[in-house]
Amino acid sequence: MNANAKAYWRDNIKYVLILLSIWFIVSYGAGILFKEQLNAIKIGGFKLGFWFAQQGAMYVFVILIFVYVRLMNKLDKKYGYDE
Repeated sequence: MNANAKAYWRDNIKYVLILLSIWFIVSYGAGILFKEQLNAIKIGGFKLGFWFAQQGAMYVFVILIFVYVRLMNKLDKKYGYDE
């Protein structure tokens, strides 16, 4: 594998790890670890901790998919792998 391809995959793995870390923090942290602090806030009659555990993690995951697509498009252009 040439140096350009290695740099591409290194950046790709870096993005994946960052985005998965964000998802973990939101799903596990906000839904479980910080539940008590978040339950002090209510949205639409539901406690915010419940909302994050049930809905928030899914919304964040979908947003992270779009962020990943955007990052990868930029990365493809940077390393010359775009179409």
